[in-house]
Amino acid sequence: MFNESGTAHADAHHALTVVDMAWPDQCNHHGTLFGGAALSWLDRTAFILASRELGGAVVTAALEQVQFSAPLPSGHLGECQARIVRRGRRSVTVRCGLIGEDLLLASRRTCLQADFVMVRREDDDSSAPALPAACGTAADDCDAHVAEIVFPGHVNHRGVLHGGPAMAWLAKGGFVAATRRLRRPLVMAGADRLDFLAPAHVGDIVDVRCRVERVGRRSVAVRALMDASDARGARPRRCCDVLLTYVAVPD
Repeated sequence: MFNESGTAHADAHHALTVVDMAWPDQCNHHGTLFGGAALSWLDRTAFILASRELGGAVVTAALEQVQFSAPLPSGHLGECQARIVRRGRRSVTVRCGLIGEDLLLASRRTCLQADFVMVRREDDDSSAPALPAACGTAADDCDAHVAEIVFPGHVNHRGVLHGGPAMAWLAKGGFVAATRRLRRPLVMAGADRLDFLAPAHVGDIVDVRCRVERVGRRSVAVRALMDASDARGARPRRCCDVLLTYVAVPD
């Protein structure tokens, strides 16, 4: 049911694919991604897709058909795949799958599947049309797509996205894109000038799209673009554009 081949979904307007990394602080004592963190990743992906499908802010109403089928070890990539399987006037059911990927070996397997029932909030009277996802679909050719929701803990005292989380999201997307290309252990070696061009606020969705621009024998240059928009995906604005360089470390 979910795509373990690494290719994009077929339906660009009703599907979304984003990536994340399993770091030690999200893992249990077995060294694998904690189940709550895995469900949180899928819930975030379902929220983004459902918000854009329904044209307004949504909440999670129910979780169905949850099946954990394999662990996701620390240091592995988690690819969250989501697609709309049912749609009502104010609700959608989003079928989500978490595909684990060993970035060095390029091996992939399904770790988790679940259906999320998302309902548009009663106090949201928006009549804006549904919008397709900005990246991570069959219509897009980026090498890695990271999507995050700006929460209160991400902003500074002025309610604007703090530079630290923004740079972490850019670096995560760049790392995934670069490692997928070289399939070797990499570290960030540098970045060109990074200008923050527009703010992101609490409740915004941030899309980081990364594309490999140059590949050397031991290095990869990745262009990372970060856009922010409201929950529907309307009025996107370019927040920053940076070229990140990653180099291979000795095995």
